[in-house]
Amino acid sequence: MYPTALTQMARANPFSAPLFSLQKVEEPQQSQQGQRTRTLAAASAEDSCAFGSNKYYALCGFGGILSCGLTHTAVVPLDLVKCRLQVNPDKYKSIGNGFSVTVREDGVRGLAKGWAPTFIGYSMQGLCKFGFYEVFKIFYSDLLGEENTYLWRTSLYLAASASAEFFADIALAPMEAVKVRIQTKPGYANTLRQAVPKMFAEEGIWAFYKGVVPLWMRQIPYTMMKFACFERTVETLYKYVVPRPRNECSKGEQLVVTFVAGYIAGVFCAIVSHPADSVVSVLNKESGSTAAQVLKKLGPKGVWKGLVARIIMIGTLTALQWFIYDSVKVYFRLPRPPPPEMPETLKKKLGLTE
Repeated sequence: MYPTALTQMARANPFSAPLFSLQKVEEPQQSQQGQRTRTLAAASAEDSCAFGSNKYYALCGFGGILSCGLTHTAVVPLDLVKCRLQVNPDKYKSIGNGFSVTVREDGVRGLAKGWAPTFIGYSMQGLCKFGFYEVFKIFYSDLLGEENTYLWRTSLYLAASASAEFFADIALAPMEAVKVRIQTKPGYANTLRQAVPKMFAEEGIWAFYKGVVPLWMRQIPYTMMKFACFERTVETLYKYVVPRPRNECSKGEQLVVTFVAGYIAGVFCAIVSHPADSVVSVLNKESGSTAAQVLKKLGPKGVWKGLVARIIMIGTLTALQWFIYDSVKVYFRLPRPPPPEMPETLKKKLGLTE
């Protein structure tokens, strides 16, 4: 049969359209029950579980909890200053000034404001982000088949990461609202236990979810860039920079490549998601405002306030997240497929092999 509608949609993606096309694409083989045959490989002797098994997904989710929860909590002081730069630029004029004003007014402990909702919220987000990414990547790959998975792999990364982040932001939204309220409204509340009942009494359950749409605006483009850029950067590094194939590199060398690719992806993530991040910060500070009203108030220049701080934070954050996530996979001996290569069947169709 000819390519499916999903394949035709992927072809329109400017990020991944190949320089060649196929006249015909074979459908995945059918099992006796009429279901598509799973393309997942059984666990090798070195792996602790099969790729795509429930254990695999669970441990990937655990890796996501560690990678997001720990890293976001570690950079709470920088995140606090970044948020205050966004919502009160007249008072906090630069990163350095923001730190000095915060320490002068609240002491050194003031830099840790919001650490509890940050840890809880981003742990839940990491669970969904990384766990569901693996689920959706395999699910969409099964729909496309082996050959189309290779041809449209960037589209696959974009679709899987966007799908995962949709659910991850629902998990993150309540704690993100609490964190921003603590960090940007002096005197409102100092701890999670103080902020939650106060917010609920004032605005009800809506107080915790009114920022979910701006979160989607910020996090979905961010995550799409984070995963797609990382996957393609790893592929490029092994192809053009690393002198040996990945299977000939030590685990330590592979993790160095992971860290470098993660940092490169993080820089791009920070840039594409920063305007929406500014809107989220102001929206959670000001009750009764809408995303459109905040965007109009900030203006074209205001939405870029705090970008340098965010690049430093997100670049380091993303690199460490991928490093921790891949380290969890190594520690638990999870399957780690190598960078994608063109299937032999596709090479034959393109006349690249005899």
